[in-house]
Amino acid sequence: MKLKRHHKFILGGISSLVIISLIVIGILLNGIIVKQNVDYNNLNGKINNLQLDTQNKLNELTETLLQTKTSIEHSQEEISLLKASVGEDFSGIIETAIKSIVTIRTDAGQGTGFIINNEGYIVTNAHVLVGGTKVQAINSDQEIIGASFIGYDANLDIALLKISGNYESLALGDSNKVQVGERVIAIGNPLGLQFSVSQGIVSAIHREGPAGFEAYIQTDAALNSGNSGGPLINQEGEVIGINNFKIGSGENLGFALESNYIKSAVNSIAQEQLNQTLIS
Repeated sequence: MKLKRHHKFILGGISSLVIISLIVIGILLNGIIVKQNVDYNNLNGKINNLQLDTQNKLNELTETLLQTKTSIEHSQEEISLLKASVGEDFSGIIETAIKSIVTIRTDAGQGTGFIINNEGYIVTNAHVLVGGTKVQAINSDQEIIGASFIGYDANLDIALLKISGNYESLALGDSNKVQVGERVIAIGNPLGLQFSVSQGIVSAIHREGPAGFEAYIQTDAALNSGNSGGPLINQEGEVIGINNFKIGSGENLGFALESNYIKSAVNSIAQEQLNQTLIS
């Protein structure tokens, strides 16, 4: 059957409408796809930024925790030192140190000394030995041991002795790090009272001594005859000086040769007499 003109017009309009609808639908679908891609990329970017921010925060948190741990450990060390220094209790330090301290006895007098090397080398004041013909060391177990004289430094009033056997030694601290006000103890044999302990503080450093050297720690720890040659010990158990003399007309005015000078004097004597270094 032959289509009439108006029928052709209707069919053509429907076809055009279908085509236009398909085109519109295609455009809309494409727009939706493009928008989804844009949204996906934006979301991806936000996720990446969030991951990066989270990682940065984790890194910061880790660093903060490490710093906190270090701070806590440092604080604990300071607390431990504080307990030892202000807690009126040097008993742990004394118990350890006393094993390395000896009474030095000659046929003319007595003083104190301490072991600075595991092989039995002892340092004391040279004036402790003046007038004597033989030297003995008496340890904390009251054993009397014959001591050999190695040498001395007259300017610094330091003498080096040797006893046979192996012993625990006291470590020398760095006297350049000594601070005014820090607590110390002196161990010696004042007036023949063996292994007596007195406590005080560092009153001053680099005081001038009899030979003109500004090499002495001033302390208010009680020093009496017989303390000469004994150690001045800090809150870490290190020797920071050797008790040397006091001003008799004053109260609590004791002086100890600084440990760095002890080290220098001992090594000079050992190099000259033994051709070796005793304190590293």
